[in-house]
Amino acid sequence: MNQKYLCHKRIATSVTLACFGLLALGMPALASADQEEAHTATPIKHVIVIIGENRTFDHLFGTYRPPRGEKVSNLLSKGIINVDGTPGPNFAQAMQYQANLTGPAKFTINPSAKKPYRILPAPMTGEASTSASDAKPPPMASLSAAETAASGALLSKDIALLTTGATNLPKHSIDTRIINAKNLPGGPFPLTPGMTDDDYAASPVHRFYQAWQQADCNVVHATRVNPSGCMMDLFPWVEVTVAAGSNGKAQPPGFNDLSTGEGSTAMGFYNTSNGDIPYFTLLARAYAISDNYHQAVQGGTGANHIMLGSGDAYFYSDSQGKPIVPPANEIENPDPQPGTNNYYTQDGYSGGSYSNCSDVSQPGVGSVVSYLNSLPYHPKPNCAPGAYYLLNNYNPGYNGDGSVNTSAFTIPPSQVKTIGDSLLANGISWKYYGEGWNSFVANSPQSVYCNICNPFLYETSIMSNPALVSEHLKDTTDLYYDISRGNLPAVSIVKPGWLLDGHPASSKMDLYEGFARKLVDAVQSHPDLWAGTAILITFDEGGGYYDSGYIQPVDFFGDGPRVPMIIVSPYSMGGHVDHTYADHVSIAKFIEHNWGLSPITGRSRDNLPNPKQLPGNPYVPVNAPAIGDLFQMFDFHQRQDDSYRQ
Repeated sequence: MNQKYLCHKRIATSVTLACFGLLALGMPALASADQEEAHTATPIKHVIVIIGENRTFDHLFGTYRPPRGEKVSNLLSKGIINVDGTPGPNFAQAMQYQANLTGPAKFTINPSAKKPYRILPAPMTGEASTSASDAKPPPMASLSAAETAASGALLSKDIALLTTGATNLPKHSIDTRIINAKNLPGGPFPLTPGMTDDDYAASPVHRFYQAWQQADCNVVHATRVNPSGCMMDLFPWVEVTVAAGSNGKAQPPGFNDLSTGEGSTAMGFYNTSNGDIPYFTLLARAYAISDNYHQAVQGGTGANHIMLGSGDAYFYSDSQGKPIVPPANEIENPDPQPGTNNYYTQDGYSGGSYSNCSDVSQPGVGSVVSYLNSLPYHPKPNCAPGAYYLLNNYNPGYNGDGSVNTSAFTIPPSQVKTIGDSLLANGISWKYYGEGWNSFVANSPQSVYCNICNPFLYETSIMSNPALVSEHLKDTTDLYYDISRGNLPAVSIVKPGWLLDGHPASSKMDLYEGFARKLVDAVQSHPDLWAGTAILITFDEGGGYYDSGYIQPVDFFGDGPRVPMIIVSPYSMGGHVDHTYADHVSIAKFIEHNWGLSPITGRSRDNLPNPKQLPGNPYVPVNAPAIGDLFQMFDFHQRQDDSYRQ
């Protein structure tokens, strides 16, 4: 192949891209011969998926302005805000409401008794660290501790970021770093200049029934541009009435809008026009970004990583993989406690994370299923009879050494197949690189590894085979070794540890940018590898932050709000903004399309068709439910023989 076709003709002039160096060096444009053996539908021979934590599209890119000729759907383009972050002419479109859902009323995703917030509840600091400490980070008090914590996953110039960003405020207090914190109007507000992307901050609620309720979906409100009728207008109300849940406990005496420690944290956004999130903004303008990519499950980390890996949800089962009923205190009950306004009966990290969504009489289930049935395309809940599905976060069924996890609040080993099984069955190489894996296997209490993030740790077919565990589950130190040796697998899933993943309170955006920067630089420093690689940078879920984008319900579990998706590749240059509807299962669809694989199972979400979208409203599939395969984010027209033309 002629090397000049590796560099897209729409290269952004504001950055120096790796393709220039590739051409100057006269390096071979394709990967080595052994990497060419697996036939692919495109020039992409290596897919690297980097998954950060808990940021919506508008939270990061609400003021993003794309290159000339491209359009984006965000807070700024809709006139909800002005470029400086102040309320815009259409601010009312994002107005937030408070509701009254007093027990013994039943849970509903669309409470009717609402009134607008004239002034938002004050945003708060939550669990963000007050000061630096080597004993209880983050942040670290010393650079030496930061170097140890970085574990080779950051460039040297970024290590000092682990020592900055403490709030200097009490936990669970009003976050006075935010300008006008006690008098914010009833919609989105700018975090900067009072707070930067180098500051630790509160983490909004991001759990399943809370997320459905925050979206406030009702077909009565359906329009042409928003046919699902999701108003996205109850974010602060859910934060201050229930937040992360009761965990089965009674509501504390004197409960008020400050009691959960969140306030209106969900409504804050950064401003890329003022220099926030600089590295990801640079990548978006140089390569390709989606403004219609979604978290696949309403709620949090575990369920979204599971859906990313399997295209499905995991359920509580016996040793034969058959559904059984979990312990009573692990079953969700979002009905409000008597005498409280929306304070759930049973919900929390240590208790209450399963629902039998095949039974509409179960708490919470009926409201979601009734809404799905009201939609004109009638999406199926996709809930197997008698199965209690994991909706939030429980420990996976296996430990790092392959032994069965017998600790409390652990989902039993699952026999649901994953994309790993599909790749194994077809002889396609893959690895899951999780930062801190080696220390996690050694059972180190200091490990930064995210066990609930690894979809394969839940799965019997992989974790019961020591050879497969040894071959496919690796640390990020192994990732850089494999890159340096030219031994990168066809599919790599890369997960930063909890210090670097961008999760609010425990991490920061500049740390996740630093993690991604080192990996992108490493790949681009090897021209043969870079020539056939696509790096997909995304987030597991929105973290409970507000987003103004359209949500397409595809089943009981989701979709949820938009999250960023940036694709960095020689075939994604130019700053294109793609509007095709997609979610996390689109990654599996891309892999399947590129390597000619079938869907993971007969019921996995990758069976859904690619969207058909109208030119006048490209964000809404007319053949719903439908999710794309990400192919529209690339330009494979660059070859002279047109063999990759889509």
